[in-house]
Amino acid sequence: MANFYTDIPELKYHLNNPIMKRICELKERNYRDKDEFDYAPLDFEDAIDSYNKVLEITGEITGEIIAPNAEGVDEEGPHCANGRVEYASGTKQNLDAMVKAGLNGMTMPREFGGLNFPITPYTMCAEIVAAADAGFGNIWSLQDCIETLYEFGTPDQHSRFIPRVCQGETMSMDLTEPDAGSDLQAVMLKATYSEKDGCWLLNGVKRFITNGDADIHLVLARSEEGTRDGRGLSMFIYDKRQGGVDVRRIENKLGIHGSPTCELVYKNAKAELCGDRKLGLIKYVMALMNGARLGIAAQSVGLSQAAYNEGLAYAKDRKQFGKAIIEFPAVYDMLSIMKGKLDAGRALLYQTARYVDIYKALEDIARERKLTPEERQEQKQYAKLADSLTPLAKGMNSEYANQNAYDCIQIHGGSGFMMEYACQRIYRDARITSIYEGTTQLQTVAAIRYVTNGSYIATIREFEKIPCSPDMEPLMSRLKKMADKFEASTNAVKETQDQEFLDFTARRLMEMAADCIMAHLLIQDASRAPELFSKSARVYLSYAEAEVVKHTNYIQHIDKEDLAFFKK
Repeated sequence: MANFYTDIPELKYHLNNPIMKRICELKERNYRDKDEFDYAPLDFEDAIDSYNKVLEITGEITGEIIAPNAEGVDEEGPHCANGRVEYASGTKQNLDAMVKAGLNGMTMPREFGGLNFPITPYTMCAEIVAAADAGFGNIWSLQDCIETLYEFGTPDQHSRFIPRVCQGETMSMDLTEPDAGSDLQAVMLKATYSEKDGCWLLNGVKRFITNGDADIHLVLARSEEGTRDGRGLSMFIYDKRQGGVDVRRIENKLGIHGSPTCELVYKNAKAELCGDRKLGLIKYVMALMNGARLGIAAQSVGLSQAAYNEGLAYAKDRKQFGKAIIEFPAVYDMLSIMKGKLDAGRALLYQTARYVDIYKALEDIARERKLTPEERQEQKQYAKLADSLTPLAKGMNSEYANQNAYDCIQIHGGSGFMMEYACQRIYRDARITSIYEGTTQLQTVAAIRYVTNGSYIATIREFEKIPCSPDMEPLMSRLKKMADKFEASTNAVKETQDQEFLDFTARRLMEMAADCIMAHLLIQDASRAPELFSKSARVYLSYAEAEVVKHTNYIQHIDKEDLAFFKK
């Protein structure tokens, strides 16, 4: 049977990145848990071995249970009756297998029943699951909502809710409403404190809530009467055991059929405040969304892998004009670019995850003791890097997932349009990745300040200082010229001092930055492991080079008169 971890050697390569040693030291607090928990690692090698074994278990469950169930789950989907959701039968089997394997609450401390895993190996598990069934991945990976509760909740809330998630209970984040999608400042679900009940009561409607009938919800609601903006919003914890929330309906979606997307009705639902009042959107949702965006980046990479697998297998098997279609340049060109995008996007995903791991671990340590000046500087450095790369990881990988799924169907030809082939499900599932948890356009909004303040070009110039193998040096020379074009285009746009023109060109500038960064990461990977990445580095560099030239030419030739024409 397939193992979705061991069958992909690139994952093990990323697990063994040199930065993981620092991550493990911080996450394990120099391995202090070994005296209290028999499954805690003794040292770095033991920690990596533990991650590797859990990833193998995840890959085995994914290959033997989740993947075989995927088509049935896609066809059956969840059901809604009497205000409750019932998962598809295959989804129930998937959840049961993951719970029995102890794959819940993975990043939580051992004192709560978690595995105390860093974000990086957990993100790998999310990618693996999504490669088999992206819809189920949504249900299982929403366990990472517990990160926000752990970060901002009270010790009492930790003790009551975190063990339940570690034991397998599900979570959701209830943010959007019928009139508040991307504009979360418009959220109007009402939160009123009841002296009689000694708790907050929530009333209103939430829409497009993934896994909306979950056991534990994080809810964005308006706690300050008379307000209309983000300063009147707070974060709440709703426990399904308390009652008061019904599922009005499950949305009929294009893809991710196994994941119930719900419209919820709150009627005096008892809830408790998470963190401080008025910081729900400004602080807590931002933290929640950053985690969710990394999760969708992982889901996107999983879908890209699935699309590449299906396309490659079909191209090897399908014969036309007396030979396998993989031998035709039009087909192997598509497959090589698909693999290049997959490897480049995965490199960006795990670089981002490692940056998140370091700054999050230092934040957690700061709750126990005062950080040293060196640690504070390290925390600040990696927080900035993580914030700058997260919108690129989500934005670019979701677009690549869609492109790879499209090309997978094209390789299949007419068969790809038939429902009996998996590529049509992958295509439908991929489409949502560039929409939810912030559209690609909103990722551009988040990224553009790192273009204009010079953060991206500074990161790129730092990467240029990293030695590469002699085989990669010609690629590095070309990449430096790409960076020059990106920097010149950025300066040209800034010099106009025209905000509308900046907004108009922002997507192209963001993509140029991402192209350069991903190409650098692939060159680094190919220098360390040429057998895995040399081909992708060459293919992707050529692809990215053409993209940068295209965007450069567009920005050079567009002017305000053209911009006025676009607005008509």
